[in-house]
Amino acid sequence: MSVEVSDVPEAKRYEARIEGESEVAGVADYIRTAELVAFVHTEVPPKYEGRGVGAALVRTALDEARAANLRVLAICPFFAGWIARHPEYKDLLYQSRSRVSD
Repeated sequence: MSVEVSDVPEAKRYEARIEGESEVAGVADYIRTAELVAFVHTEVPPKYEGRGVGAALVRTALDEARAANLRVLAICPFFAGWIARHPEYKDLLYQSRSRVSD
């Protein structure tokens, strides 16, 4: 079983499909700026859970963010947890550069 993930910019989300099926197996919603992409919600229907759909969504989205030189803000708990378990992606995380003065 292969999971195919594609960016659907007009819907502001990534969509995953199982090879040979037309139904969307999962989505990752985002907000994108010129410098940052914020992943705000990921959803995989119960019938597709445990089949690698969520991981494929996150990996594809993060690889594309890296290729576009975008920082990542992981608002979605699924994205945040996945990145925490895959330290090779932590360099993408957005870090605020502002400092609070006393």
